[in-house]
Amino acid sequence: MLLPSLAWGQPATISGTLGAVGSDTMAGLMLRWGETLTTRYPEVKLQFQASGSASAPTALMAGTTRLGPMSRPMTGEERDNFIERYGYPPLELKVARDALIVVVHRHNPLRALTRQQVDAIFSTSLACGGEAPIRRWEQLPATRDWSFGSIALHGRNLASGTHGLFQQRALCGGRFRSDISEHPGSSAVVAAVGESANAMGYAGFNHLTPAVHALSLYNDEGIAIPPNEAAIQSGDYPLSRYLYLYVNLPPGERLPPAEQALLRLIMSDEGQQIARASGFVPLTSSVLDDQQRW
Repeated sequence: MLLPSLAWGQPATISGTLGAVGSDTMAGLMLRWGETLTTRYPEVKLQFQASGSASAPTALMAGTTRLGPMSRPMTGEERDNFIERYGYPPLELKVARDALIVVVHRHNPLRALTRQQVDAIFSTSLACGGEAPIRRWEQLPATRDWSFGSIALHGRNLASGTHGLFQQRALCGGRFRSDISEHPGSSAVVAAVGESANAMGYAGFNHLTPAVHALSLYNDEGIAIPPNEAAIQSGDYPLSRYLYLYVNLPPGERLPPAEQALLRLIMSDEGQQIARASGFVPLTSSVLDDQQRW
């Protein structure tokens, strides 16, 4: 069993400071889980350094943390480097569902894009098969009469897992345009788009605000799928993703009690409702059950 000791919520004396380094997308969620854990176990504290998903594998490999939240899966190179350092792979746990969304100003009439259009807007390489770059609003049928000229783009910086995953999946691994305004967090991307009628950006689903609206994306069957909870949880929305927690746990060993308590909370109904309240999507029962068997 993943968590063989106490069930979440059973009284116990547990103390200690948990350190975690990684995804800024997950910062609010990790802190909420930490606050709930401290409410139940007052001697347990969570300290989280939100420096981007790319920082998690480095911190795990250096031994400065046992817990590495990431908004994307580890790359093969990151995993291999960890194995070379420790002789075993990191434990990978799915902790919630999320999605990458493309947002425009709330008054923009655009409602949906194809994958080729997204790539043609954000990239220079057209790796998804678009015929030509899209740089102006009048190049899109829905905004042919949208009199705001050039599309001003906003996105995430290199340290972000959102940046890397969007490049891989929305741009088919192609190159980003060099004139995209990069921001350290998704909330800053959404705020910038909400302030400019000619703007478009990509961000995490949980940062959606009334100042913008998220675009539906066409799937391979030509159906426009909106980024709502049902489509994200099922994976039908094309840019759905899992959020991960990587753990340095040697084979055959157990985590210290404080780390065990955190994982029990995350995988519990209460922990998954905290994920929903934080703007993410809970895991299905089948995913949760699968992670109780290893």
